[in-house]
Amino acid sequence: MSLVRRALGTLIHRAYTAIRHAGAITPATPSGYRFRRLGDGVSIAFPPGAIFGERWMEIGDHTLIGERVSLSCGMMPGPDLGPGSILRIGGSCSIGRGSHIVAHQSIDIGDDVFTGPYVYITDQNHVYDDPDVPIGRQWPRNSPVSIGSGSWLGAGAIILPGTTLGRQCVVAGGAVVRGEFPDHSVVAGVPARRVRGYTPELGWHAPIAFGATAEGMDRTTF
Repeated sequence: MSLVRRALGTLIHRAYTAIRHAGAITPATPSGYRFRRLGDGVSIAFPPGAIFGERWMEIGDHTLIGERVSLSCGMMPGPDLGPGSILRIGGSCSIGRGSHIVAHQSIDIGDDVFTGPYVYITDQNHVYDDPDVPIGRQWPRNSPVSIGSGSWLGAGAIILPGTTLGRQCVVAGGAVVRGEFPDHSVVAGVPARRVRGYTPELGWHAPIAFGATAEGMDRTTF
């Protein structure tokens, strides 16, 4: 009986590996043709999450996107979002499994950006201006997002509309980020603050002064 189970298990694993390989989205597959640009060596793992609005997406060469990652442009499939791209992911990136990148106006992710699993990045948020209208029925507000090249986003991090991360930034797992952060920032917390930075004179060091960004979000400065 153990030999039968072992043989059956081997067969199932080999079949699943073959299915994952065949189901991946690459520049050579029919699903890959729907993207505005899908660079050489790009692979979107099978099974994917929800993917729509591909004609407004550009993904650079050799970027790997994990399984069950959702990529979307717009509220739903169908609407015309204009002539230009909305979601741009650079080359040699790695997007962790289960992540969501939801673009409506502009999301730019630089080259060599790595994320842990279950990261959420969006340039749109619900508003609550009218206290008498359900929040889900109020028209949402957009603000562009930019993530600098070489950055790392830890597992479960949330990048909110209006965020600009410089180059080589680290976002701690579970951080909720909004605001502007310069190159070589270590960002952590809810709401996220800059807890470390880098200068040639001091190397990596803790902040020496605290400031505040717009809309009440704290940010450390040097």
